[in-house]
Amino acid sequence: MGLSRAQSLVGFRSEGRPENDFYPTPPPMTEALLSVEKFSKDVWEPACGDGAMARVLENHGYTVVGTDVEPRGYGSVLDFFLSGYTLAPNIITNPPYRLLNDFIERAVVFQPEKIALLCKLNALETIERSKILERTKLTRVWVFRARQNIYRNGIVESDNGGMIAFCWLVWECGYQGKPEIGWI
Repeated sequence: MGLSRAQSLVGFRSEGRPENDFYPTPPPMTEALLSVEKFSKDVWEPACGDGAMARVLENHGYTVVGTDVEPRGYGSVLDFFLSGYTLAPNIITNPPYRLLNDFIERAVVFQPEKIALLCKLNALETIERSKILERTKLTRVWVFRARQNIYRNGIVESDNGGMIAFCWLVWECGYQGKPEIGWI
């Protein structure tokens, strides 16, 4: 049996990127999502890393099941792509960018109530991804008004303002319209 997509990322490093694409989510980015989206009480965070996002969700009263392909001190070790079932009715995560298409495809298979993925704004680009977003019935795009900083391995090297445009992509089970856009 071969490696899953997530397992193939373990030990991955490309120039300028941390090993295994580890970029913990700064709390204000999760807070921004929660200011515009409500979820039922149980959430699966399948790329939980050190628990940065999960802790914010817990502070807002959500029960979080945190898993990751690699242990980082929070949650349990579980490969999202090998799980046979969903662990909660909502999926919220900051997936490794190079696996974004795979995370979208896998998350919709579980048919959760809601999915929210933190992504670079350019996630809306490319022919392949646009077809995936249309087919999976993307519901909303929440664009950050200001550029954000996400730090390699969670280490703040400088805080000279954000350099990357980010957004939250949100899916709701059963949605049939065109995606809506908003700013946070």
